[in-house]
Amino acid sequence: MLRRIIFFLLIALFSASGFYAGLLILDKSLFSLPAGLPQLKFGIMALSTLVGLVLGLVLTSPIIRGALRLTSFLEQRLSRTPTQDLVMGSVGLIIGLIIANLLGSILFVLGPLGRLIWILGTLLLGYLGMSVAVKKREELLGLFSNFPRFGKEKVSRAENRQSNYKLLDTSVIIDGRIADLVESGFIEGTLLVPAFVLEELRHIADSPDVLKRNRGRRGLDILNQMRKNSPVKVQIIDNVRGLDDVAEVDSKLVKLAQRLGAKIMTNDFNLNKVAELHGVKVLNINELANAIKPVVLPGEEMTVQVVRDGKEAGQGVGYLDDGTMIVVDGGKKYMGQTISVLVTSVLQTAAGRMIFARPRQEQRQEAQNVRYNGVNALG
Repeated sequence: MLRRIIFFLLIALFSASGFYAGLLILDKSLFSLPAGLPQLKFGIMALSTLVGLVLGLVLTSPIIRGALRLTSFLEQRLSRTPTQDLVMGSVGLIIGLIIANLLGSILFVLGPLGRLIWILGTLLLGYLGMSVAVKKREELLGLFSNFPRFGKEKVSRAENRQSNYKLLDTSVIIDGRIADLVESGFIEGTLLVPAFVLEELRHIADSPDVLKRNRGRRGLDILNQMRKNSPVKVQIIDNVRGLDDVAEVDSKLVKLAQRLGAKIMTNDFNLNKVAELHGVKVLNINELANAIKPVVLPGEEMTVQVVRDGKEAGQGVGYLDDGTMIVVDGGKKYMGQTISVLVTSVLQTAAGRMIFARPRQEQRQEAQNVRYNGVNALG
């Protein structure tokens, strides 16, 4: 219905334009009319109106189709653009047009050349204002936040809101423990997944290597599960302008975290160090896992199953439920058995924690031998 109304309005506009063109032709006396035939004026006006009507019938449909395509294209582009960019771009465009309008009063003195320069300057200043405002939006917002009328309370709120942003690395998505942490309620704020991280996951999922392909698909499944069932908001960031020249994903992640004032969640040791050098806060899942492991002190007794032999002669190796390795001195002969051990020392490394122990039975035997030898000595 609306399209039909627009169609008839455009035809009426073309017809009116043809009628006005006929009047203009008669008013300017572009060609002379015979003195005895004043009726030709009405014929010229009717002919010009008919020409406008025909042009309207021919051109209205293509104009409507083109306008609909342009509107759809602009709608798609604007829907993908962040709201912050739209607001800052509009402000920059308005400022550029105001400056161009102020210059226009001076350039109009130069005549047609000044008008041409003013038109070109208006286009240039409008584009520059919009482009600069979008690219420098973080600096502009920081400048506005320093004004007294915004108040310290509003600044602190903005900082707290930014600090709740957490960027997810590819490794932490594939690892999968982040989903359990989110479900437990220990993770708050908004989880951000940059477009380049999502693209890396897709490449891994399409890898010819079976192991990599399974890891990539697992990461995509976990990400979809988090977006559907997670109690916190999981958002995909498509706006990564200015990072196209950076080749490595880790460098892009660090620069994006600096831009947004966000933290990085990862279990990549190298990314952890690089981010710390750039002053970016990192939440390492491995460090969290090591921190919540139960504390074990030398002299404590525990039960462990020896599953394989160690590097040194006679050693056996077992594991706790959380994956902590226990090296049992003299435990090779207890291979496949579950025995009681006494902790002798605990070694904490960047990769995790290792517990060294000895079988409790051997220590009892040593204690009995010491008492036995002592009795012989006294005797």
